[in-house]
Amino acid sequence: MFYRIVVWGELTGRFAGAFEGMKLEAESGQTTITGQVVDQSHLHGILNRISGLGLSLVSVEALPHYTQGRGGAARASRE
Repeated sequence: MFYRIVVWGELTGRFAGAFEGMKLEAESGQTTITGQVVDQSHLHGILNRISGLGLSLVSVEALPHYTQGRGGAARASRE
């Protein structure tokens, strides 16, 4: 399942290693982290990492209609 996780602050590329395999997009004072989460343990690990980095969580949203595209990008499926 794919997830969209939003945190306060515009994260730079130096945080990419902390969220390996995820896409980071910074805009308007927030960063959206999008990518595939394999299970609940993986999700909790990501949320613990966010907390450990001192980031403030804005939202977590499951994206059941997203699929993995070329180059690892998430995209909406046409189902």
